[in-house]
Amino acid sequence: MTDESLMVAVSKGDKRAFDEIYERYSGPLLGYFMRMLWRDREKAEDFVHDIFAKIIRKPELFDPSRRFRTWLYSVANNMCKNEYKRQEVRKNTSNGLDSSYAVSDDNVNVLHEVQDRQFKQAFEESMSALDQKHSEVFKLRHIDGLSIKEIAEVLEISDGTVKSRIFYASKYLAESLKDFNPVMNR
Repeated sequence: MTDESLMVAVSKGDKRAFDEIYERYSGPLLGYFMRMLWRDREKAEDFVHDIFAKIIRKPELFDPSRRFRTWLYSVANNMCKNEYKRQEVRKNTSNGLDSSYAVSDDNVNVLHEVQDRQFKQAFEESMSALDQKHSEVFKLRHIDGLSIKEIAEVLEISDGTVKSRIFYASKYLAESLKDFNPVMNR
């Protein structure tokens, strides 16, 4: 069944349809909220719970003529915006990197692990240096896999603005991470 059909069934009280929607989207939404809410797993889990509680309480808020995924990410995006307003100061948060990095296999190439960790740290720093509107579209496109059109609907901006922001973010990240590009370092 399509997501939209499942939501019609949810609005009629079908518990199995809700379970299927939850199964499809709880993981991706947890990842989305983790990225958007400063890698705070507890807060992200709370937000996943809250969004599904909204779906249970008021399934009629979903318009079946829209794509469910776009609608769901719009709701999630608005929840994050409201949280940003409540927090006001986002700059003094952790970068979400795991401080206890352990090597689990003796055969693993330590040099590659160090390089991967350095890249991850540089990438996180570069992403945090981007302003919120550019990092948001980059994450929605390249991490959550939304289309340009879906991102435009979620953020209520034009397709052209989405493309421009993705281009700017990609250009900035490519420049700031050029030391990690093997083609550029020959």
